[in-house]
Amino acid sequence: MHIVLLGDSIFDNASYTRGGPAVISQLEQLLPQGGRASLLARDGSSTDEVASQLRRVPSDATHLVLSVGGNDALENLSVLDTPAHSTAQALGTLAGMSRGFEGEYRRAVAACQRLGLPLTLCTIYNGCFEDPGFQRIASTALMLFNDVILRVAIESRLSVIDLRFVCSSPEDYANPIEPSSVGGAKIARAIVTLVGARQPENTAARIVVD
Repeated sequence: MHIVLLGDSIFDNASYTRGGPAVISQLEQLLPQGGRASLLARDGSSTDEVASQLRRVPSDATHLVLSVGGNDALENLSVLDTPAHSTAQALGTLAGMSRGFEGEYRRAVAACQRLGLPLTLCTIYNGCFEDPGFQRIASTALMLFNDVILRVAIESRLSVIDLRFVCSSPEDYANPIEPSSVGGAKIARAIVTLVGARQPENTAARIVVD
């Protein structure tokens, strides 16, 4: 087994753990003897950078895990402050944002699938913001991005780790948007749980929440 982690700082979180273990090392510790893990995810990456990461996938890779989209959401953060004359206008703006993300995300997933390896997707967690009002707004806006991820997974019969449930406590976060060692350990366990579970071919999408 050789698991390759693709995407952003959800996996590439060493800079945020204050010397604690990062997701990649925590994952390696949980793998069975002979198992390996490679970190190709890079902090700050968005969906359009997944293709470049795929060019470095080792030839002996057996599984791909993709966690991307959070930075795409951050790039669209200004939408939350866009004036609107009606709820319909606001929803139209959000729909345009969602449509743009969906195109990029589908291209990223398609690029992963071309390698012919088992692929697991991850939703975007809600983060941990001090302001309860902003937390509520951010979590609601992220539903648009996560709807895309879940629909793509269901259509393609891919497994999903729903990080909204995996990282659900303040201690899971090193700052409002990055996983701590505690959260990273939970993410690593979810990956091992899902990748290690054998599933029959052509099965429906499977969602893991812990």
